[in-house]
This record gives sequence, C-alpha cells and structure tokens, in this order.
Amino acid sequence: MDIRTKPLCYELLAEVGEGSYGKVYKARELGEKQRFLAVKKFNVRRDTFEIGIPAFMIREVALLRQMKQLNHPNIVQLLDASAIPVGRSLDLTLVLEYIDQDLSTYLSKVPASGLSHDCIQDLMWQLLQGLDFLHTNMVLHRDLKPENILISSREEVKIADFGLARIYTYNIALTPGVVTLWYRAPEVLLNSVYMSSVDMWSAGCIFAELFLLRVIGLPSEDDWPKDSPIRYSVSWGPKGCSSRLLQNLSPYANDLLSQCLAFRPSRRISAAKALTHPFFMKH
Repeated sequence: MDIRTKPLCYELLAEVGEGSYGKVYKARELGEKQRFLAVKKFNVRRDTFEIGIPAFMIREVALLRQMKQLNHPNIVQLLDASAIPVGRSLDLTLVLEYIDQDLSTYLSKVPASGLSHDCIQDLMWQLLQGLDFLHTNMVLHRDLKPENILISSREEVKIADFGLARIYTYNIALTPGVVTLWYRAPEVLLNSVYMSSVDMWSAGCIFAELFLLRVIGLPSEDDWPKDSPIRYSVSWGPKGCSSRLLQNLSPYANDLLSQCLAFRPSRRISAAKALTHPFFMKH
C-alpha cells in the first residue's frame, strides 16, 4: 500500500526521539529548498500489519492529511506519507515540517523571572487558535501536553502528534485511557463521557504551567459526573477552588484559567469563546 502524498527526497541527519512506535529523525530535504524536516518512522512487524495497520497510525496519517488540506498555521504540517512493505516489516513514514523545540524544552530555558505577560498571552492565543480549528473540524486531540506543542524560533506555536486524536461524532465510543496523566481532564479520570472540553482542560493545565501550577481543591458533589463509577467522597480533601488560583495572576488571567479548569465539562470554556476573553483584548 502506498499512501504517499508528494514524494520528497531527503537525508537523515540525526535521531531526535524514540518511542514504542519507532523513531523520529531530523532530516534535510535534497534539492533546491534544503529545508529541515522531521521524519517519523513507525516500526510495524509483518505479524501486526497482516491483520491491519494499527488504528492509531491510520488515524494520525488521516487526520494530518485532512489538516494539510486546510493548512492552519498552528497545526504541524504533513509533507509526505508512505507505507511500503520491506522484508518482514512495514515501513510507515511521515515527513513533517521541522520545529526545533517543544514547549517543554522552551520552558526549560526561561529565566528565573519567568515569562512576560505578553509572551504568555501570545503562546496561549496561538494554542487556542489551533484548538478552535481542530474542534471546529470535529477533531479531539486527546493528548495535549507541552511535549506535543512545538515552538519555532519565531515563537510560532504548532500542535503536533495526532496519534490519540479522533474525529468526534455523536455517541462515539471514546477511550478512557487518553491524555497524559498530569493533563487529563476529570471526566476522563472518572471514566465518564467526554467531548472537546477535555482538550480545554489540558490547555488550562498548560496555561497554569506558564505561570506555575497550583492545587485548585475538591469540586462540589453537584459537579461530580453522575455516570462515573467512582463515587464522590467528602473525605478526599477541602472543597472549593481558591478565588485566585495563582498569586501572580491578573484578574483576567485568573478568570480565564478558572473557566478552562472548570470541573464540570459543560461549564468549561470553549476554545472559540476563550479567544474572545478580555485576557486577549490587546492581542
């Protein structure tokens, strides 16, 4: 099977990442452009792909190809995709635009004084623009975290890694084991129904991380999802959220963060509405 979008010739320069699926390389395009590329190589054994390519790989390719057609500046661009049998394995390769760092690496270089208000505002604006685009197109990312948010040298934000993403449809059967634990929404942890609001919880966690994350307390029993198999208990800790989640937040930043981290999904702000929040009024 060949799912190539547009053939690219390149040379691999260095391995920059490795996971259970395979490896990621930095590469250089051959020819006139000579641009850097990110090459993601999946390792699929013959006994696996004879019964079908793993669903998460198909989803990532399909969603990236769909996003490529719409070409949003805050979504990483797929440049090439191919799946070719090689010996007793399947060589599945994605070629993406190369961004030299993720948000986690970016934050590790921030001086002790922290990020400026304008910088945080700009990063969050771009992240929310990308999320609004995904949600408008019925895509749930489901694994939003600093490692999956790329930051270019020009401080352009690009949402990446769609291995856990899904197209949302009514009554879809959604998997509970999604989103890295520290960015996982309460409804996912509680094995309850979830929608695009799971990405907004993750975005709220990232927003707080840009300032320094703090504990927000136990939710009320009324906000606890009725369909969760885990029963509410007052013995877990103090109720209620602090009126100011972080001491150094402005009132607008605190209000936006509070709405992103609303425990009940129906009360959580959407990406589209967040972009109209007063926190961004000077953007």
